[in-house]
Amino acid sequence: MSDKTTTADEVASRLRSGMTLGIGGWGSRRKPMALVRALLRSDVTDLTIVSYGGPDVGMLAAAGRIRKLVAPFVTLDSIPLEPHYRAARERGAFELMEIDEAMFMWGLHAAANRLPFLPVRAGLGSDVMRVNPGLRTVTSPYDDGETFVAVPALRLDAALVHVGRADRQGNGRYLGPDPYFDDLFCEAADTAYLSCERIVDTAELTKEAAPQTLLIKRHTVTGVVEAPNGAHFTSCAPDYGRDEAFQKAYATTPWADFAARFLGGDEQAYQSAVREGEWMS
Repeated sequence: MSDKTTTADEVASRLRSGMTLGIGGWGSRRKPMALVRALLRSDVTDLTIVSYGGPDVGMLAAAGRIRKLVAPFVTLDSIPLEPHYRAARERGAFELMEIDEAMFMWGLHAAANRLPFLPVRAGLGSDVMRVNPGLRTVTSPYDDGETFVAVPALRLDAALVHVGRADRQGNGRYLGPDPYFDDLFCEAADTAYLSCERIVDTAELTKEAAPQTLLIKRHTVTGVVEAPNGAHFTSCAPDYGRDEAFQKAYATTPWADFAARFLGGDEQAYQSAVREGEWMS
């Protein structure tokens, strides 16, 4: 089996402007922020971003990298609405397809199963259909004759996800209480890049946990990046919680100032700034 280890900057170098990029995690939880920071250091732009949005979306929106966003929400959890996303959206910086959380999930399921759409009840009778006039309905061909929303597949050119542990072949294990939908992002994508807190031997992945925690399977992964603290400032339970002080500073600092202070160097410089508490000065 091949060794798929790589670096965050090498991952960014494989991405191209105009891609549809899925980003795993949920809100301000277990986001692949080291990979997002590498993407921000590149010149990749004009992206369609598919995400249960958090600071990944906020940063990419503030930096002007998003052409279209597909999301059910964009939040920092303890801060309900991501402020940099909000500012970009208010100035009309990108197109938005806002859909129900369940519709989003089934869109990933459809893509993972190579289907053009999946029928769901979610969205019927709501403004989701009004604000997304491109959505269509389908009628069951069976005796029930029920009408469903035909949620289009959220097919991805590439996916970025982060978990607690992974091996060199691309198997990934989550350690926290929620798997989110990182496996679906990988399965829905042509290429998928997995960052992790620590790379371990394959035998270690299920040594102290149930096999069900082995969320990501190697056949769906293109590259593996060891990125300690790589979800910062979002949480990566149980390794660390959300850095609320840093998140507050991010949310209240003008984007240009934040980017100059924390995103001007490489990942090592970012982590050094975090350790030294530069945002508190």
